[in-house]
Parts: sequence; structure tokens; C-alpha cells
Amino acid sequence: MEISKIIIASDHAGFELKEHLKFTLKDKQINVVDIGTDSTESCNYPIFAKKLCNEVLSNNCFGILICGTGIGMSMTANRFNKIRATLCTSKQMAQLSRQHNNANVLCIGARITGKKDAEEIVNTFLNTDFDTSNKRHKNRIAMFDYITAQK
Repeated sequence: MEISKIIIASDHAGFELKEHLKFTLKDKQINVVDIGTDSTESCNYPIFAKKLCNEVLSNNCFGILICGTGIGMSMTANRFNKIRATLCTSKQMAQLSRQHNNANVLCIGARITGKKDAEEIVNTFLNTDFDTSNKRHKNRIAMFDYITAQK
């Protein structure tokens, strides 16, 4: 799978992990677009989830959202039609969310997941393809997109 661009965003709790992952991805020659936040100063995660989802949809690329637990970011992101955000705490979750659910946004909890594990989760997510041979996965995903979120 060729990854040309990844959009990344976090709130204040995810800022340090975002910065770490950004440099890890850039070391792999991946174009990373950071849309905030730019510090550990308290901020509202839905603002950054919304920005990221709009960018992912506009650019047809993957996104990574990071907050303290990953829960708030994933809940916000999944309100957008055509966004399939997955909160992953293991490589297996990342692999299966790509294979079975064609996830396009990875959510990580910086207070839950360490840097090394986060790197492995991101690598697995980005290097796993959707299983297009299984028609039931495609049919189930088609059922996701009947609700349109407010923008």
C-alpha cells in the first residue's frame, strides 16, 4: 500500500505523542500534515477531530487522532459520513480494523498507549490492506454510511 499523505492531530493530552509519531513517520519518508494542536495548553478535542475528518475526506488519505484516551476523538470522528475511525490499543486491533472495517482514521490514547506501542500500532494500521475478497465486509461497511453528520 502506497501512503502519500497522513493527516495528524491531537489535543493537549496527545500533543507529545503526536510530535513523536510525526517525526517517526517523516523518517519513513511519509508526508505528514499536522493540523494541531501546537502545545500542551488545554484545548477542545472535537475542534481538531472535525478539522482532521474534513481533511481526510478532502484528500482521500489516512488520519491519526490522539487525545488522552482516544475515546473522545473516536466518538467525534465517527459522526462524519465516510469516516471509519478506530480506537486501537494493540497491533491486532489496528490490523483487524483495516482488514475488516477499512478504517481510515486511527485514534490513540496517549495516556493509555506508550510511544513504542503507538509506533507499532501506526505501522500495522498503515501497512494493512482492506480485505476486498470478503463481500460481507464490504456490505457491512456500506451500512455505516447512511447517517450524515453535521459539519
